[in-house]
Amino acid sequence: MTATAESPAAPVDLFSPDVTADPFAAYARMREQAPVLAGSLMGGPPMWLVTRYEDVRRVLTDPLFLNNPASVPGAARRFTVMKNVSSDVVEYLSGKLIEIDGDDHLRLRRLVSKAFTARRVAGLRPRIEEIAGELLDSMAEAGREGAPVDLVESFCFELPATVICELVGIDVADRTDWYAWGRALMAPTEHVETLPAVFRDCADYLFGVIARRRAEPRDDLISALVQVQEDDGDRLTDREMVKLVFTLVIAGHETTMNLIGNSVMTLLEHPDQLALLREEPSRWPQAVLELMRLGPTQFGNPRYPAEEVELGGVTIPAGAPVLPLILSANTDPRRFGCPERMDMDRETGTGHLGFGQGAHYCLGAPLALQEAEVALRALFDRFPDLSLAVPREEIPWVLRTGFTAVAALPLRLG
Repeated sequence: MTATAESPAAPVDLFSPDVTADPFAAYARMREQAPVLAGSLMGGPPMWLVTRYEDVRRVLTDPLFLNNPASVPGAARRFTVMKNVSSDVVEYLSGKLIEIDGDDHLRLRRLVSKAFTARRVAGLRPRIEEIAGELLDSMAEAGREGAPVDLVESFCFELPATVICELVGIDVADRTDWYAWGRALMAPTEHVETLPAVFRDCADYLFGVIARRRAEPRDDLISALVQVQEDDGDRLTDREMVKLVFTLVIAGHETTMNLIGNSVMTLLEHPDQLALLREEPSRWPQAVLELMRLGPTQFGNPRYPAEEVELGGVTIPAGAPVLPLILSANTDPRRFGCPERMDMDRETGTGHLGFGQGAHYCLGAPLALQEAEVALRALFDRFPDLSLAVPREEIPWVLRTGFTAVAALPLRLG
């Protein structure tokens, strides 16, 4: 007999302290309790939490599960943790590439892909290496005579922030404001009062950049987005371009920042894997894929079944929000042996779900992987005796749901 939306077990709040304090253990408990559980975010509208690899992968790949609740009659509105935001701010939060379906999604993705190409990403590599080198120089100066250096503040945040600015086309003189906006956009629940002004200021700035690039193109992503068009003349609107940049800042920057910090911690805890990388540097790309399996992404966007569906023994009504727990799937022992251990020899390249799967697979994944590879390789080459400056249990973690990430990582450089 299957469970139904009318008879769920006690719901799990993903914002509860026991989940945010130790998501690996919390997801393991959920995963073994049931493949699909009733849950919520901060006591918000009820949703179904999908815990096991095969079911999560189905939610991400089956076109029955839609990203946009407006596509399903009677579906609940998408839940947001930001209360009392004005309609113009909601406009920038909704309708992004990762939140639409069908022909609308195909159109946007096709247009964006013409500008955000593999060649453009690969062409950034020399500049990423240069930026990483400059940041490591500053770290070396700050860490002289054994002084501890916080990797998150001095490297993990700065590297992807600078790369995003270079990619998008943000002038050096404007980057102080840009970095401040980025911090607010990445932690919306901590900047609720100022967030509307941040969105407006950032959007106004981007509309200005778009107008300037339309008049005088440069070799940057905004210029490419302005110029790209389909054979039938279809182009991205200015508002669509602004939303894309918001997505890059919120999703791309934060994911890469957290991936670098988490990866350093993981490699220091797995000296055998770090030794292999030093012996065989060609294994760095595979190492980064395996590190991405272990976080930082905890879950994807809610999906909404277009019709009643059975998943993990639960009958889910059409339109009920279904949340795919990415980290739970990526540490499911049914799919990965010794799942919480880093192992470069496991085949995770096409198996893990850290960047999603299917039609909505993360467009920025190649950039994130390249940044992390360059950053980690440069860091451990430059500082071969890198070590934690405090005991492992004193490392602070970001205590909010959605990401598993170190909040600070004090290191001694050698």
